[in-house]
Amino acid sequence: MTASGTLLDAARAVLRAADPSEKIRLTRETADAWAFGALAEVGAPGAPDRPARPEKPALMAPRDMPKRSKGGVRGRIALLHALAHIELNAIDLAWDILARFLGGSDPLPRAFIDDWIKVAVDEALHFELLEKRLGELGAAYGDLPAHDGLWRAAVMTSDDLLDRLALVPMTHEARGLDTTPPTIDRLTANGDPETVAVLDVIYRDEITHVAAGVRWFRHVCEARGLDPEAEYADRLKRLHPGGLKGPFNDDARAEAGMPVGWYEAAVG
Repeated sequence: MTASGTLLDAARAVLRAADPSEKIRLTRETADAWAFGALAEVGAPGAPDRPARPEKPALMAPRDMPKRSKGGVRGRIALLHALAHIELNAIDLAWDILARFLGGSDPLPRAFIDDWIKVAVDEALHFELLEKRLGELGAAYGDLPAHDGLWRAAVMTSDDLLDRLALVPMTHEARGLDTTPPTIDRLTANGDPETVAVLDVIYRDEITHVAAGVRWFRHVCEARGLDPEAEYADRLKRLHPGGLKGPFNDDARAEAGMPVGWYEAAVG
């Protein structure tokens, strides 16, 4: 258990860990140290421009990525590999939101820290589950290229917590709530209960992550004297100019506390 330094020193250590297993180990160690009081001081804000990454997978621009296979075992490996890459980035995004925005202009309570540490721990588990399933199919994380567009959301929103919340949990992660159930249905029809079990865990956790985004977006808007619904719409126009694409999983989004009017008005 980490017992020295500050919480944000520990967050930066996670971001600077290139090896996924080390990133996950530090995530859990830091979460435990925070929960049990071994890390009592938050520390000074600041985050690296990019998190460290392993030598593999090769990172490519989204437009240069090879077309992903969709059928059979190769298709499942491609899907799992893409999801594992998303989850690895998601670990870093959770620590980055703490390292970058705590101590800034928006006063944030301990509950904000607790929420995003929980998100980081969840994402670490998701990566492990996906990595294990890849191994069962004869593959490993790093075997395929991955696109480097995922960190673009962090770069685009590095100056404003409301931008970060609007784009990452409330838009990108919320889209996962829409797309995961049809994927689970296809895998079920194709007789892959092992992968379905992994996606079920991820899906249920992601509802809570979107909920955290909505909760803290509302909190910061209210503290700044802003209307949350209007603010989300305005920021989405700037950050996601193509608009949102349906169909939407209204039930999951409602469970996460996101009203229908917030996203239906932004359909591109």
